[in-house]
Amino acid sequence: MSNKVLIFDTTLRDGEQVPGCQLNTIEKIQVAQALEALGVDVIEAGFPISSPGDFRSVVEISKAITNPVICALTRAVKKDIEVAADALQFAKRKRIHTGIGTSPYHIQYKIRTTPEEIVRRAVDAVKYARKFVDDVEFYAEDAGRSDNEYLAKVIEAVIKAGATVVNIPDTTGYCLPEEYGAKIRYLMENVPNIDKAVISTHCHNDLGMATANTIMGVINGARQVEVTINGIGERAGNTSLEEVAMIIKSHHDLGLETNINSKLIYSTSRLVSTLMSMPVQANKAIVGRNAFAHSSGIHQDGVLKHRENYEIIDPHEVGIRESSIILTARSGRAALNHRLELLGLKFGKEELDDIYHRFLLLADKKKEINDEDIRILSGEVFKGEKSLKLELLQVTCGRSAIPVATVGIRINGEVHTSTASGNGPIDASFTAVRHLISKTVHLEEFLIQAITKGSDDLGKVHIQVEHEGRTYYGFSANTDIITASVEAFIDAIAKIK
Repeated sequence: MSNKVLIFDTTLRDGEQVPGCQLNTIEKIQVAQALEALGVDVIEAGFPISSPGDFRSVVEISKAITNPVICALTRAVKKDIEVAADALQFAKRKRIHTGIGTSPYHIQYKIRTTPEEIVRRAVDAVKYARKFVDDVEFYAEDAGRSDNEYLAKVIEAVIKAGATVVNIPDTTGYCLPEEYGAKIRYLMENVPNIDKAVISTHCHNDLGMATANTIMGVINGARQVEVTINGIGERAGNTSLEEVAMIIKSHHDLGLETNINSKLIYSTSRLVSTLMSMPVQANKAIVGRNAFAHSSGIHQDGVLKHRENYEIIDPHEVGIRESSIILTARSGRAALNHRLELLGLKFGKEELDDIYHRFLLLADKKKEINDEDIRILSGEVFKGEKSLKLELLQVTCGRSAIPVATVGIRINGEVHTSTASGNGPIDASFTAVRHLISKTVHLEEFLIQAITKGSDDLGKVHIQVEHEGRTYYGFSANTDIITASVEAFIDAIAKIK
């Protein structure tokens, strides 16, 4: 048996069935070209009879794509097959994908016919499709809940009728991995002409087992996998292309391979996510933003010492530049020192301890510490003891309350306090500061700037004051913008000699 696993991508058909994620023809061509570059073997371009837009997309994708097989979906209906053949007229390599339900549920409640009639309609559809193309794939819808003996009978009949690929969908995502693998193995062992066709998997993720079922199908003899980028699809989605591709690449013991250029996985994932306006969940395997991110101090230390301690995939292999060491309250000194070194900052043990202490205080207020925060924290180490230092700040304000601020400043070692009202909490605080200093200062410039976009972010405040014709500058940063403003004001005043 071949060790090559064919990648059948159905992002543009099954994936696009996600409500609100439809693409226009131009966008579908963009995705198809990205899939071709990625190395997929088959692109299911659409369901031509379903709408004029789908028909047009299959036509245009057929014109734009050279290497992959272009596949069009149909029901086991002659008109569907005729329309699909027409849509595929420009494809360099073409396939019609036709089929019918084979489970008791579909036979009795959906199609309302007999098992014998299903076999006849399946055979007729395959024979008719073969009049238009040499490559015909048959899907046994809801095969996951179909009786294995009956399923084998259907598969034998459609292969005899000319099917080149037989698709065994777990349409409802119901199968357990062992059960699905056993189903594929049963077909391999009990369909006499199975060697004349390729068995394909098509698994849904309703119970979170799509990837596991697909891999078990491959282990037991399937040599085509039907997948989507980011695992998108109806309900809980389809098997994820990136997961299957990287499992096969990572597990050399399986003895399998694909044509996927894994370094294009991340960029393709982002393209699909952007065009479909469908964000990738942060903890999504392989392509989620946290897939190669480490915030625990123990994990960070392990990754910094040797990447494979906590990463089984090199992020470069999927097109991600590097792992992320995320600084949070759970991070340790090793991670902080690593980030400082990346910023070109080197400190001795005592200085690092001081920065780490400040880091933990800030990390308890913020979800994540960024590079600008680190620069500010490291800069504070060198400021030394100031002649003026804010020790107390209490502000009362609100829609119907007069803003009042109480400020406590350490002046040459002794704390002095003052209370004042003003036109807002910052004005009240600045007025209270003025009451405590002997110098007359005029506020020339007051700038507040958020470092990033979170509501818990550090706010940077730059202040310019004038005293006796000279200009002095003050700076501070804090998650409390009023505190940062008062500290910056005091910082500027402290520089007046």
